[in-house]
Amino acid sequence: MKRFVLEQDKGSRRESDYRIAYTDLLNEQQYDAVMHDYGPALLIAGAGTGKTRTLVYRVARLVEDGVLPSNILLLTFTRRAAKEMLDKAADVLDERCAHVRGGTFHHYCNQLLHTYATHIAYPPSFTLLDQADAADAIHYVRGPLAAQVRGKRFPQKQTLLSIFSSSVNRQVPIYEVLASEYPQFLVHHELIEEVQSRYSAYKSENGVMDFDDLLVNSKKLLLENEQIRRKVACANRHVMVDEYQDTNALQAELADLFSSEHGNIMAVGDDAQSIYAFRGADFRNILTFPDRFEGCRIIRLEENYRSVQPILDLANTLISKASKKFDKKLFTRKEGGDLPGIVKAPCERDQSRFVSQMILQMREMGLSLGDMAVLFRNGRDSYDLEWELNRKNIPFQKFGGQKFAEAAHIRDILAHVKIIVNPDDSISWNRVLLLLEGIGPKTAEDLISWLRRNKTRDFAECGMASRSYRKHLEQLSLALSEIATNRNQPGKAIEAAAEYYKPICAKHFDDHPKRLKDLEAFSGLAASYSNLDQLLQELTLDPLDATAVDTERSVKDENPLILSTIHSAKGLEWDTVFLIQCLEGILPSGYAVDDPDAMDEELRLLYVACTRARERLFVTYPVTKESSYGEYFSNPSRFLQGIPEKVLETWLLEEKPAIKQISDGSLSSDIQQ
Repeated sequence: MKRFVLEQDKGSRRESDYRIAYTDLLNEQQYDAVMHDYGPALLIAGAGTGKTRTLVYRVARLVEDGVLPSNILLLTFTRRAAKEMLDKAADVLDERCAHVRGGTFHHYCNQLLHTYATHIAYPPSFTLLDQADAADAIHYVRGPLAAQVRGKRFPQKQTLLSIFSSSVNRQVPIYEVLASEYPQFLVHHELIEEVQSRYSAYKSENGVMDFDDLLVNSKKLLLENEQIRRKVACANRHVMVDEYQDTNALQAELADLFSSEHGNIMAVGDDAQSIYAFRGADFRNILTFPDRFEGCRIIRLEENYRSVQPILDLANTLISKASKKFDKKLFTRKEGGDLPGIVKAPCERDQSRFVSQMILQMREMGLSLGDMAVLFRNGRDSYDLEWELNRKNIPFQKFGGQKFAEAAHIRDILAHVKIIVNPDDSISWNRVLLLLEGIGPKTAEDLISWLRRNKTRDFAECGMASRSYRKHLEQLSLALSEIATNRNQPGKAIEAAAEYYKPICAKHFDDHPKRLKDLEAFSGLAASYSNLDQLLQELTLDPLDATAVDTERSVKDENPLILSTIHSAKGLEWDTVFLIQCLEGILPSGYAVDDPDAMDEELRLLYVACTRARERLFVTYPVTKESSYGEYFSNPSRFLQGIPEKVLETWLLEEKPAIKQISDGSLSSDIQQ
């Protein structure tokens, strides 16, 4: 067989041939990234340097150059991010960009597996286990094995789920995970491995997968089926992976497989913002990318469009302390800006007083509460401040609320729906049956066994049903039949499930009126999906926001101040940011001090916090702290040591009757408390 290699016709298209004036809309480095055509590339995009804009215009440029939208794959860490990018690309070019394939690794793998499920011995109608269902399944198989070690501590279901997930995503054996993260359970490693084996068998028997299975089984599918790998990879002429610094070992391998035919992969990210090691993210993926891909081109985005230069100077100073990094220096063309302030408070109470008083002062100067944020390392670090904000009647919202699909009443409804899509889903059957009066775990198990033997979901012929709950089973059968009838009309299916569930909800929850409002909203949301299969997949892969139970307000008020952990704040920005409790033992964490890689991540966490601010940044810490043993002296974060006054300005707190304000409206560093 003879082969002829076609050379790429580079440089033949002039700028005037494009509908979009790329040179006018992008800086030099952004333009280089947008115009990159073939082969691997690593785009190091510093905080606030227009990474999203660059990806949007690269998608548009590829489509302008005639690449079919279906041959472009954009992988992001949230489906919302992918949708926003593709919508913007459609706005700057045309509707073709909206048809580019975009989404998370899990979403794309879910599509692949539903197409090729039979190749890995799964039914095409397999359903997904959310975190709670996965933990329940582990609990089911764990029981008999845990009984063998009575009198000794054996990991609970949630811990086991975390162990299994860490093993899968880091691609390391269970023993290694136990040794490094759970040494107290190392003695049980053989039994824990057996739990994992039985959990895997359970999922296969019931036609279900958890989140990690989507990645594991996709890798298995592509490695064991060469024809499928080639078909999938050939369809991906250009692959872009956003937030590449947050990929785990398994995701990096999958990205390689997805791009394995054409080799046109662009990894986009910022090594200085890799802060999710606790989720399995592997910092080495982005550092070693140029070594893994021969001929890789590295493009750096360094011009920042978010922050004033004094804030960037502090960020550059901080990240220069990292032992492993790509060299870059953020700069901006914006003029002016106050120096970031470091505020040493006598105690935690005074730290909270400073933050709350400064917030009120800036509010009086015209800055809205919603354009200010208070960031911290851990959720508990804001407790004292929350008390002070409540005392001063300052409304706030703390990030990290319960997701819609995690609420008990929504999970109950979804369990009924999952039964229709996958009648073998024992976890959902168990949840549904235990809602009925008179049915306990043993009876539920017996009923599930009868259903599986008879391959039905109708209890009409079930002779083992006692009179005490037969009526409930008959009502359940009727409800399931109604839901099944509306399988292709999800809105009506949810309505049917909710109608049946109303008396159950009223019995189980004191706040059932609010929960029933959620169900009404859910049926409306469900109506936008084409069938129940799609509804379940989308809802599991991309959970909706908090429920009415958590968010419904009794009074109207202005947009609240934002309180957030640094991890939850990544990707967001505010005019003014307060970083509180910047103490040794908190940032960096006391658990990280003996691990150089962990210390680098703690430093990157501080960098991420500082680069959330556009105009003003205050770093605060208390000199003394309270504990159960009494008051003790604390130390500021080691990361702040040695930073010159011209980069980080010291603020002193003094007790005076009122807050002084300079006549021109600017803020005074002589804060009066």
